[in-house]
Amino acid sequence: MIPMICRAKVFPTPVLGALFNLSRQNQESVENMNNYQFNPTILREYDIRGIIGETLFEADAKAIGRAFGTLLKQQGHKNVAVGYDGRKTSPGMKAALTEGLTSTGIDVFDIGMGPTPMLYYATYALNAGGGIMITGSHNPPSHNGFKMMLGGKSFYGKQIQDLGILSASGKFEEGEGELIDKPLMADYIARILKDFRPGRDLSVVWDCGNGVTGEALRQVVAKLPGRHVLLFEEIDGTFPNHHPDPTVAENLQDLIRTVKGVNADLGIAFDGDGDRIGVVDGLGRILWGDQLLAILSKEILKNSPGASIIADVKASQILFDAVRDLGGNPIMWRTGHSLIKSKMQEVNAPLAGEMSGHIFYNDHYYGFDDALYVALRLLNILGETTAPLEKMRDNLPEMINTPELRFACPDEEKFGAVTRIQKALKAAGADYSDIDGVRVNTEDGWWLLRASNTQAVLVARCEAKNEAGLSRLKSQLQQALLNANVEAPTF
Repeated sequence: MIPMICRAKVFPTPVLGALFNLSRQNQESVENMNNYQFNPTILREYDIRGIIGETLFEADAKAIGRAFGTLLKQQGHKNVAVGYDGRKTSPGMKAALTEGLTSTGIDVFDIGMGPTPMLYYATYALNAGGGIMITGSHNPPSHNGFKMMLGGKSFYGKQIQDLGILSASGKFEEGEGELIDKPLMADYIARILKDFRPGRDLSVVWDCGNGVTGEALRQVVAKLPGRHVLLFEEIDGTFPNHHPDPTVAENLQDLIRTVKGVNADLGIAFDGDGDRIGVVDGLGRILWGDQLLAILSKEILKNSPGASIIADVKASQILFDAVRDLGGNPIMWRTGHSLIKSKMQEVNAPLAGEMSGHIFYNDHYYGFDDALYVALRLLNILGETTAPLEKMRDNLPEMINTPELRFACPDEEKFGAVTRIQKALKAAGADYSDIDGVRVNTEDGWWLLRASNTQAVLVARCEAKNEAGLSRLKSQLQQALLNANVEAPTF
């Protein structure tokens, strides 16, 4: 059988349409049915996420509550923590979700509006059986979704698909749970400040992007020494100033201009729900996730020699080399915040991170991605030395790399394309890792190709020591795609 050809087009920030839409009338007509079926496009690898009024409705939130509450009860849990972000649709989603949860006999701790990490913290502080955060993260205002924890662990992958199957079966537990008001902002702020160590005064510009970190950040900086300039801290789910995604350089331009304008030591940005961080140095240069992780690793390995540091397959070889040079054990792992957290627990790593800006501290903290906490740990490092952040950045070797390249490929074909390339590389005796797709090592550097777990796209990246080497890597990647019957884009 001839494999399907992926018609490739590069999308810097792809917006892919749903496989199909359910009308509001159809969704409302099944709201009261026990056998509730979700639009399959909302059941993602790491969360449940959709477009309000098209693929995601309050009826879905209620059904999620009934199904998740059933799982909690069946596993012997009695309660769950629920939080929500600053999107206009989040309060309505929370009300419907809570109705579904309590209908199963599960008690709900309503922790209020705040960052996703506050919800993660709540599951530990309240000893809750699970946690659900209502958030669209860094997606457009028309989107919303749910991030979940069960029994102290991430709820993802097959578990999310099984939740859909349970909902369709209609085999829900029944009971009368209680809604308990448990505002947790003050406790959360106190906890993340607990690990802050005052040092030299720093000048910091903070960009919340009108996401849900605004109120928490105001309370945090009130307790910090130095000078702090806040940008777009007003919580506004329409994101009127710029999109809250710190991995996109365009979204950091206000931060960069302000850092330069006020002569700040650094700038820090957050995504919409506060689990991803972006950083710029005093010269306004962006530090990407792997560069930031390399700087943070130095402190960890000084205090915990030989410790494991985890990074995803998209991270620079500079990071893995830096960890090894510092006496640590670098571990390359699959992309995805839930996958990274699970690996951290498995190997008891004190620190991990992704190119996407998810940074995870299991050192004096709980092992989840909390951008506010990461920011304070970075300020600890800077406050204890006279060396500016730009010098720390310049001490890292320079490599030339592409940004993350994404191009469309049908869901039913994307994994097959990667498998064909893996087989060809193995037959050729190539030096590669198949932890997540293929990461191929050559004398010039490396190239990566993997299938996205959340979108109908293939993801590629190349890194070399010089422009000539980068050009050769791009050509090798394009040829590998063509050999696998994938129409190669122009990189």
